[in-house]
Amino acid sequence: MVAMLLVLLLVLILFGAGFALKALWWIALVVLVLWIIGFFARGTSGRWYGR
Repeated sequence: MVAMLLVLLLVLILFGAGFALKALWWIALVVLVLWIIGFFARGTSGRWYGR
C-alpha cells in the first residue's frame, strides 16, 4: 500500500510540474500507464504489497 501511494505521489508531483515543463508531464503519463499495466498484469498474488 505504501509503494502504491509513493508511485501515485510521484506521478502527481511530475504532473503538477508538467504544466511548466511539458517533458515531465509526458514522463508522468508514461509512468502512470506503466504502473497501471503492471498493477493489473501481475494480479494480486504477484504484488508484494498486496498481501
